[in-house]
Amino acid sequence: MESSDLLTIGEIVERSGFPHSALRYYEREGLITASRTSGGQRRYRRSTLRRLAFVRAARSIGIGLDEVRSALDSLPAERTPNKADWSRLSKAWRSRLDEQIEALVALRDGLDGCIGCGCLSMTSCRLLNPGDVAAAQGEGARRLPSALRKPPVHGR
Repeated sequence: MESSDLLTIGEIVERSGFPHSALRYYEREGLITASRTSGGQRRYRRSTLRRLAFVRAARSIGIGLDEVRSALDSLPAERTPNKADWSRLSKAWRSRLDEQIEALVALRDGLDGCIGCGCLSMTSCRLLNPGDVAAAQGEGARRLPSALRKPPVHGR
């Protein structure tokens, strides 16, 4: 590999928009790899930029790092994801996104329901929560659609 194909951590930061700390974290987590110079400085392949773009795209649609890692690990020998890889891998995430979109639409469409009467109290609202029945459903935001109440996927 030619040295022109290797980038410093500063160059990767500048080109990717990820901070130094994220790059070191992603390296520890096995999402990207770096070689070291004789002086111990990190050098990244230019293709690392594409892997980071893949991470950013997946994270922007709510995919956890564990799933991102699994997706990248499914590629042969640290190959850089291409358009076909993204298409194949993102299909698996489509149904989850559709579910989240439906839940957000329901949330959006229901936002004015509680404010309509002006009481602003889910504890004493006779229309949406008569007798504070929501308290029996457990803690947390019980009125949110279930798809929006799922625990977050682990990872940054």
